[in-house]
Amino acid sequence: MNLSSKLQETARESASKTAYYFMGQGTTYAELDGAITKFASGLEKLGVKQGNHIALLLGNSPHFIIGLYGALRLGATVIPVNPIYTPDEIGYIVNNGDVKLVVALDMAILLAEKVHPLLPKVENFIFCETSDNGIAKHNIESLTLYPKMKSFTNVVASGDLSFEGPDLQDDDTAIILYTSGTTGKPKGAMLTHKNLFSNASDVGDYLRMNNQDRVITTLPMFHVFCLTVALNAPLLSGATLLIAPRFSPKEIFDLAREYEATVFAGVPTMYNFLFQYPEANPEDFKTLRLCISGGASLPVALLNNFEKKFNVTVSEGYGLSEASPVTCFNPLDRPRKAGSIGTSILHVENKIVNELGEELPVGEVGELIVSGPNVMKGYYKMPEETAAALRDGWLYTGDLARMDDEGYFYIVDRKKDLIIVGGYNVYPREVEEVLYNHPDVVEVAVLGEPDSEFGESVKCYVVSKNPNTTEEQFLEYCREHLAKYKVPSSIEFLEELPKNTTGKILRRALKTQITQTV
Repeated sequence: MNLSSKLQETARESASKTAYYFMGQGTTYAELDGAITKFASGLEKLGVKQGNHIALLLGNSPHFIIGLYGALRLGATVIPVNPIYTPDEIGYIVNNGDVKLVVALDMAILLAEKVHPLLPKVENFIFCETSDNGIAKHNIESLTLYPKMKSFTNVVASGDLSFEGPDLQDDDTAIILYTSGTTGKPKGAMLTHKNLFSNASDVGDYLRMNNQDRVITTLPMFHVFCLTVALNAPLLSGATLLIAPRFSPKEIFDLAREYEATVFAGVPTMYNFLFQYPEANPEDFKTLRLCISGGASLPVALLNNFEKKFNVTVSEGYGLSEASPVTCFNPLDRPRKAGSIGTSILHVENKIVNELGEELPVGEVGELIVSGPNVMKGYYKMPEETAAALRDGWLYTGDLARMDDEGYFYIVDRKKDLIIVGGYNVYPREVEEVLYNHPDVVEVAVLGEPDSEFGESVKCYVVSKNPNTTEEQFLEYCREHLAKYKVPSSIEFLEELPKNTTGKILRRALKTQITQTV
């Protein structure tokens, strides 16, 4: 069984059941499955074959679901890409991922036009007609990539409902998720059909999702947290998605009331905004049976205040792209422990080990490692990085954690210097690499600092050779080369960065400086 075949099964058994609501319009499982089949057929007519790579540059919309499941039904490999990435970031992923076809919002097509000369392997661009602010206001025939452009609507219309895809093998790569690495370049985690199906199924069972649930889907669909917890798991359970194109406290409360939502999944930043929203009313969430938090640690004070205000339970979990992503969740049949990421979900084993890979006793801090059917097959075209992450059947997460005597895990710190901004991962080296390309930069160090709204923000220390280059000029340079959430919130100029005797920059000294100033 895989995601595509399971959705087909649900469409046969519950044809008239609503699969999702989007912009006030409901779509049944039968209608969704039909669109998926026709899109898969349309892709085949464009020359896409089993094993080819397809990139989705899409926000939360039916286009994403149809594009994802349609490509999977054809046996293609999907690479979800954040549509707000810069041309440089998109270009690297599309090229490194050997993408043959790109599906994008009409507005993103204009971005694709800029990077198009750098994408010789892409044969077709499918644009989704979503607004009047994209290609509709431009003379599309003047675009360089116009000969390669196809309309999403036309591709679906060209497909055949009689299309039958190939037999999919469990170990076939279904999705490649690019996750930032310490080298400054993203790594593509290859997730198989088995990885994705098993994790979505196990998460659904663990959280008791069923066909009566109505799940608010406001997390970005291109992000692995949403992909499994708020999209695949609900669809496998025959539930109904309440798709929010973007996060807005007002829109979330409106959705919850109008459709009597039962499940909400979000990152800590979202919970903070919902809690702080001045017009929030406990009645808005009265039908919710469960709230799910992930992406970063949820402050215990916020968790307690949120639960008290809205009279709901917030279940915190843990995951990473390389594990499809969920490995732990606070159980629903036992007390939820504030500050804990919970216990191992079904079929997944977590344990704490020392530097030799030996399991540590209860309460001791070590590296969290994971084993299960959800663990990736490796990094795309990166055998050395794969060997470092996957050892003796275990995925080494790089996170430091401990386990209590009841099997609950707690993340203590990050082994690496990962910064999480509003649930999005930012690796310092990636930002540093961009700034090192600036002609005035001598040295640079990037760290995370506490942020009341987004959990953390990016703090940058720069040694500049030009005293006339201002903070704003450096920030503008970053905005040109980095996605918005990766751009530093502030840049501090130093005459020299602290180093040890070998010349290595002492991040701890800078972190101490941040701690003393907040």
